[in-house]
Amino acid sequence: MKLKENIWTLLFTILILLGAISPTLAEQSSLQQLGGLMDSLGLGAESDDPLHPDKAFAFSSEDPEEESIRLDWQIADEHYLYRNKFKFKLLDEKNLSIGTPDLPAGDMKEDQFFGTLEVYHGNQSINLPLRRTSNDAASGTLRVMYQGCAERGICYPPISKKVSISLPAVIASASAAEESVAPLAEQDQIAASLGNGNMLLTLLSFFGFGLLLAFTPCIFPMIPILSGIIVGQGESITTRRAFTMSLVYVLAMALTYTFAGVMAGLFGENLQAAFQNPWILGTFSFVFVILALSMFGFYDLQMPSSIQGKLASASNRQKGGSLTGVAVMGLLSALIVGPCVAAPLAGALIYIGQTGDALLGGMALFALSIGMGMPLLAIGTSAGKLLPHAGGWMDAVKSIFGVLLLAVAVWMLERIIPPSVTMVLWAALLIVPAIYMGALEPLPSPSSGWKKLWKGSGLLMLVYGVMLMIGAGSGSGDPFQPLKNINVGGSGSAIAQQEHLSFQQIKGIDGLEKALARATSNNQPVFLDFYADWCISCKEFESLTFSDPDVQQALSSAMLLQADVTPNDEQDQALMKKLGIFGPPALIFFNRNGNEVTSARLVQFMDAKPFAEHVRKALKQ
Repeated sequence: MKLKENIWTLLFTILILLGAISPTLAEQSSLQQLGGLMDSLGLGAESDDPLHPDKAFAFSSEDPEEESIRLDWQIADEHYLYRNKFKFKLLDEKNLSIGTPDLPAGDMKEDQFFGTLEVYHGNQSINLPLRRTSNDAASGTLRVMYQGCAERGICYPPISKKVSISLPAVIASASAAEESVAPLAEQDQIAASLGNGNMLLTLLSFFGFGLLLAFTPCIFPMIPILSGIIVGQGESITTRRAFTMSLVYVLAMALTYTFAGVMAGLFGENLQAAFQNPWILGTFSFVFVILALSMFGFYDLQMPSSIQGKLASASNRQKGGSLTGVAVMGLLSALIVGPCVAAPLAGALIYIGQTGDALLGGMALFALSIGMGMPLLAIGTSAGKLLPHAGGWMDAVKSIFGVLLLAVAVWMLERIIPPSVTMVLWAALLIVPAIYMGALEPLPSPSSGWKKLWKGSGLLMLVYGVMLMIGAGSGSGDPFQPLKNINVGGSGSAIAQQEHLSFQQIKGIDGLEKALARATSNNQPVFLDFYADWCISCKEFESLTFSDPDVQQALSSAMLLQADVTPNDEQDQALMKKLGIFGPPALIFFNRNGNEVTSARLVQFMDAKPFAEHVRKALKQ
């Protein structure tokens, strides 16, 4: 009986509990239904799951116009895209190529993965220039690559989208057909050919470009450097040893060019420009002075005898240096001696920057560098074969290369010292050796033909050295035209100041945009010159091209701007990155609406006459 009562009591208790819990369960069920309804309406709490990439970075494109295609992104809140991760590559193209994209400025962000970078928030648009190669129908598939992250720390993998492009044929009269197609700038043509042609043919073409660049002012100074290293080995140097040293120097130079170029293409950082620091240039010049004094016999540069003995069996008595030292000199020569940008180099960098294809771009840069190094390899090897044996001739040859090494030191110093001081150094470099060559001493009788040639060469050097001294005193800074400021008249001499182009200096993106706004309001085209004290081609433009009256007349209607990027600071780098250039020289034209005439861009030296014609065509567009 008692057990029966306990059972009823337990059942009664359970019923009471169920009655109390039922309203709560019903309430919870209703809340869940309401939450589901709110979620379906987009009003619920934020999910922990990351957004799908297509929702985080909604991509779309407009129908291509004749000269460009617009690409749009709708970036979700709390998300961003990296500015430097945009890549564009044209596939299956027919009569079509792409230009440098117009990337707007972004917001600076301290990113936990990549450091301080520019990023995009909200809605962003990018205009990508399109270039026809003929008036026929043009088509292609544009591959667009980009990458972004969420603010809460989630990074998406690189995203790739494809956009079909189709442009109808242009129907134009024969006279107008030529004007309807905007030609590609030379560097853009080279960039387009990288992705279009046969790989072997492309590499051979870049090898040929390198051969053509080998004798430019940016590469030519490497010849006395390598030859001086080989001559410094003394009479014991063999042809095989000279070839090995030359090959090591060229390979080190080529690998450095390739690495620096790939980094510049991918990240927009010009390593060569970073090495144009006055302290670095001064130190490297001092090294050449030390090497030159060794050539003159003031002292011998060699390792202690104890170390030489230990290395003799492994290195066959590498006097005066080692292959490692030669490789280091090749590396430094690539970074410090030749920081110029030429059209083939710029084309490869543009291709790498647009497509992210560092492999093909790097191979092209390596082929270009090997082409530049072939004359060095031939000259270095022949130096080992043609060197005389020990004696007076060997001492004379070493002295000649000592003077050449001093010339390289002065050539590097002229990037950072005043032109008048440079003129005095060049004068001293000619006058002092001329005196040693017997320019002021009478010829003994009888004299051989070699002695007469030696004295005659000394006299020429002495006369030109004196002209340089006079030119320095008259204010000239051009060693190739030392007397250009001196005008000899009927009553004596007077200093005639030559008229030069008067540039307005700008700094950074803000300076350029303000200048373009002024020019647009004045209905003026704009000519922008990128200059640096360490840029040899810039100096050539200044003294040989911009001083020409025909060039000055052609540019008379344009606003003349100059960006001095010698400091290579953040503002300089931002401006160069915005315009898609990798370093000076770079000459850019803008039309009266403030838009760049991309086909007129120049990245290498041009003589006055063709440049004047180039300017007239550019300012008509």
